[in-house]
Amino acid sequence: MEAGDRRSPALQFDKVVKQYGARTVLDHIDLEVGEGECFALVGVNGAGKTTLIKSLLDFTALDGGEIRIHGESQRDTRSRNHLAFLPERFVPPHYFTAGDFLKYMAKLHGVSYEARQVEALYERLDLDAEALGRAVRQYSKGMVQKLGLIACFLSGRRLLVLDEPMSGLDPKARALVKSYLQEQKSQGRTIFMATHLLNDVEALCDRLAILHEGRLRFVGTPAQCCLDARASDLEQAYLALIAEK
Repeated sequence: MEAGDRRSPALQFDKVVKQYGARTVLDHIDLEVGEGECFALVGVNGAGKTTLIKSLLDFTALDGGEIRIHGESQRDTRSRNHLAFLPERFVPPHYFTAGDFLKYMAKLHGVSYEARQVEALYERLDLDAEALGRAVRQYSKGMVQKLGLIACFLSGRRLLVLDEPMSGLDPKARALVKSYLQEQKSQGRTIFMATHLLNDVEALCDRLAILHEGRLRFVGTPAQCCLDARASDLEQAYLALIAEK
């Protein structure tokens, strides 16, 4: 976090190391994400973004370092009671209707299923409420992505971990999702997302981290990133920073 930021950390990555054989995928990652912050993890495909998220969720064992979620070790299953997660390749059970899937997810998250709230969120994201009765296998890629996001939004969890949340969304859908994420942030939710869409980072995020070849090349605000790289926009700044040896 920036100097003088008094928000307590929602996430802490302390010298995190992950290796696959002789290849070091995450090389001593040090990072903090403050409560109520919208934070982007940016990098090309294969940079290590998804591996860092898998490590956060304890889907893969670390080879060094420690991760804490609201002060609790990520190895303690209770730490994940604070978060809802959307994977990069979200594939809900095809035999569920969308409504049944959301009811199932509400049960897993320990919250009640409120039909009016669900319908309002469907309308907000430009989905027809009648589609709640349709099987998930009949949904388009964009509709499935919105369904996964809605499940996270309705979870009641204070930390949202989103791996490529705009995947498969058309420009209108992206604008609607960004608007809703901004509201969630204003209500105090923490958003930690992996993305390669720099326009979304500029529009949404307080800070970003650039992960390249397993190492952090930059951590700070989008404006500071451009300043450090002497670039006119975030895209050019990103290209300049990953080109550094």
